[in-house]
Order: sequence, then structure tokens, then C-alpha cells
Amino acid sequence: MLPTQTSLWYSNPTSRSWQTAAPESALPFHRSLDGYTPTPLVSLPSLATELGVGQVLVKDESNRLGLPAFKILGASWAVCRALCQRYDLDPEGMTVPRLKEFIHANVDVAQTPVLVTATDGNHGRAIARMAALLGLTARIYVPAGLSSSAIAGITGEGAELIETQNIYDDVVMLAAKSTEGQACDVLIQDTAWEGYMQAPQWIVDGYGTLFGEIDDALREMNASGPDLVACPVGVGSLAQALVEHYRTAGNAAPVLLSTEPETAACIAQSLLSGTPVVVDTSYPSIMSGLNCGTPSELGWPALLAGLDAAVSVSESDCRQAVLDLQDLGLDVGPCGAATLAGVRAALSIPQRREALGLDATSVIVLVSTEGLAANPLR
Repeated sequence: MLPTQTSLWYSNPTSRSWQTAAPESALPFHRSLDGYTPTPLVSLPSLATELGVGQVLVKDESNRLGLPAFKILGASWAVCRALCQRYDLDPEGMTVPRLKEFIHANVDVAQTPVLVTATDGNHGRAIARMAALLGLTARIYVPAGLSSSAIAGITGEGAELIETQNIYDDVVMLAAKSTEGQACDVLIQDTAWEGYMQAPQWIVDGYGTLFGEIDDALREMNASGPDLVACPVGVGSLAQALVEHYRTAGNAAPVLLSTEPETAACIAQSLLSGTPVVVDTSYPSIMSGLNCGTPSELGWPALLAGLDAAVSVSESDCRQAVLDLQDLGLDVGPCGAATLAGVRAALSIPQRREALGLDATSVIVLVSTEGLAANPLR
């Protein structure tokens, strides 16, 4: 297990020539959810001036379907697909009310499904919300050190919380093991390993809605680009959705940059090594949702082929990014602010800036994955 407490930088000059098949769209399902609306894409001219580019836009996920993070996009679609598969239902045109009605009309109470996952905060709350909407129960496993606000968010959705003293990667395996031999349990985990790939892919497909909304917003704004999209990474599921969206034939081919904590830079370390590596995540981070030590086995090939660059950021730089974005009127938590910290780290060094091919006309999109309520500064 490798330590990662120094700044890391990786670049791949061939990534924009790589293409993949178009992912499954979850947008029709998301549009059926009560309260669905695209989240804002906010222009910040002062950051564009600071970074020496034409425009900086922040995709603000501080209020996604009533939750303070983007995770409900993946969780909702994966839960829908998993339950449709379990009961041999057609997912096309499926809605939460229809799915709830079917389960409670046709499934014996003793066989009612239980949604199970491990989480470092936002994914678990999203699974708990889906359970509540469907009239089901959820069992959520959490690692040591999870903030009291994250715990309150999960329990506030009515889920059963299982607190542990383990690091996140070990909690993922604990949650998976708890479902073995349990006929009612439905594991909806947002990382993948050998033998567990389908639900994580549905989650990735669900995240694709976010990037489609960015494209739509840019068209409405008559804006060019994007020339660079910066995305925070934990195990890499959101970054996989990023790559699968922008490396599909017919879409723009911007620079794709991943950002993660110096203390848990499993993606940057793996990219530099050319093979997935496990890093030590026992060091605390304000970017708790990114404090992951093992890359998703499902997403790894796409990240290796399709990411242009990866950078790790310090705790202090991320904290400053949170404060700066707050001063500009945005509700951004540490995981979301990691993208600003990462772009600053990338563009402050001339060789890195040159490798990314950015100039004074470039359009940068920062994906802010959470509001501060999801993960308060500590």
C-alpha cells in the first residue's frame, strides 16, 4: 500500500484521439423524478481573469433533487435498474411511483428488498433517499471519521446506519460480505471489483446526465467549448462518466482533468504507474468523499485511455478554494472545490499549462459535486 502525501501530476497527450461507445442514457428516468431540473452552470469572470482564460464555469451540484450532492443521479438509476432486473420489469419508461406500486402489490412483505451500500457520505444518503421514496429500508455502512453532518444526513432519511472503525475500502468489502446469503439484500455500490460490475456501471450511466446538462447549458449560453472539464475523483466512477461522455463520437473532445487529495491520490498514482495501485487512506482529509484508496476496476481502462491529466491537491489549497468560491456566492464543499484547487495547480506551472493547450480564449468547466452542507469544513 503506497503513501501519497506529495503533489502528483500526470498527463497523457494521446487521450483525445481515443473513443468509446456511447453510454446508456438515464436522462428520461431522471426527468420523471419529482423535482428534477438541471443544476446551474455558473460563470465566474474573476476566476477566468485569475487563470488567464476566456471563461470559467462551475457546474453547481449543491442542490440536486433536494440533496446537497450529485450522487442521487447514479444511485437513483442503479436502484431502478437493479430492481427492474430483480423483478423482470422493463426499465424503459419506469418511474419511482410505478416501481413502488409494483413492489408493494406483488412482493411478499418478508421478501421486501433492502438496499445496502458502503459510503463516505453522499452516495449512502442518496441510496437512503431512494429507499425512502420506494417505501423500502436501507442499510448503510460508514467508515471511521465520517462527519456528524454526513451521519445525520443518512439517518435523517430513515436508513439503518452501521458505523465502523475501518477505512473506506474495507467498509466496501464489509457491506458486500453482509449481503452474502441474504435473499432480500440488494447491494448498490459505487465502486466495482471482479464479479461486481453491473450496478457500478448503472451508477456511472446515471452520472452521465450531469455532463449532458453541461452541453445543453453551453448551447443555451451560445458559449464555445468546453476546452477543459475538471472533475474530482475518489474511486473514479464520476471520472469514468466524464470520459465516456466526452470521448464518444460526435461529442466535444475537451481536455479532461481529474483532481484528488494528496493524501488519497489513487487515480494519479495508478496513472503514473500504468496499473491500478492501492494507496494508504488512513490520513484524514477534508475531502472525505474523495478519500478512497482503490481505483474502480470497471472505470480504470477508460481513465487510463481517456484522461488528459491528473493532479493531486493539498488540504490547504482545497480549503482556500472552498473559501474563495463561497466569497463568489457559491455553496461548494471541499470535494467540489477540489476542481478549482486542481486547475490552479495545473495552470500555475507553465509546462503543465502548455501540455493542456489552454490559452486566453479557453472555456473551463469545474464540476462542483457537493454543497458545504454535505461535507462541512473541519
